[in-house]
Amino acid sequence: MQSRVRSTRALSGLSTAELAQILRTDGVFLRIPPFVMNIRSPIPVVAQGLHALYPDCEVWTGEDIFADFHVSVKPKRHLLKTVCVFEMDGFQPFTPLAYDEAYAFLEWGMNWCVTSYCHTWITVHSAVLERGGRVVILPAPPGSGKSTLCAALMLNGWRLLSDEMALLDPVSGLVTPSPRPVSLKNESIEVIRGLAPAAHFGPVARDTMKGTVCHLRVSPESIALADESARPAWVVFPRFKRAAALSVGNRPKAHALVELASNSFNHHVHGRSGFMAMAQLVDECGCYDLQYGHLDEAIAWFSALADTPV
Repeated sequence: MQSRVRSTRALSGLSTAELAQILRTDGVFLRIPPFVMNIRSPIPVVAQGLHALYPDCEVWTGEDIFADFHVSVKPKRHLLKTVCVFEMDGFQPFTPLAYDEAYAFLEWGMNWCVTSYCHTWITVHSAVLERGGRVVILPAPPGSGKSTLCAALMLNGWRLLSDEMALLDPVSGLVTPSPRPVSLKNESIEVIRGLAPAAHFGPVARDTMKGTVCHLRVSPESIALADESARPAWVVFPRFKRAAALSVGNRPKAHALVELASNSFNHHVHGRSGFMAMAQLVDECGCYDLQYGHLDEAIAWFSALADTPV
């Protein structure tokens, strides 16, 4: 709970230099709904990335501000080179990465914090978007084109709830938004640049374990509505196949539940209630398999889906 917060302002009210100074000292208290992250780092690319990608998020300043997580990305000398390490409350859960990967490391580390410690929700590895008050959940393994499709839909009128995880309330059945930058990799970066030349991107990290990685800024509309939960209506399992024609099929509910559970980080923590919540979600949603080779065809299909009467 917030206590004696003296002021709240958008991160865009800080210059990159001012943000870098704050990150080097007490850290910035950044509200990334539904969490508050206290972030520290003396590495310049971290300030550059936050300034480019979170301008619409709130910075809290004052005394006794509560943060859900205290995280940092720090330089560390290793053999003959400088690398970076991610810490949460002094704990380093990962092996060091290349110094130039510091910003991407921060994003990956914040994902880990949420999936490892936030068990109020059932968390499912998926992209999540909303249109017309209805949510589509896109669970998919790496390489399926999930993030590319997620970015394209956000840039075409869908509200982003998350690129990485669905936060499912096991009691209400609603999905809690957690809109953070969309992680794009390799060819997807240029595909989305071509689709939306005016879109804002963060630092590029090359030669990572995932290849070249770059993050896309969340739409202002998604940030403005970040406190508004919504009800799932569809579960779509996407798969990209280069140059393939669009192909859509109904996924049997039982198969959808098994696949959804396999993409969940923590449904087992909730026991029977977690299983029943996921079963109810699948029962109430239309479940589909989607194969696509062209983004424009996939976007059109999702638009038609959203326009289908309730």
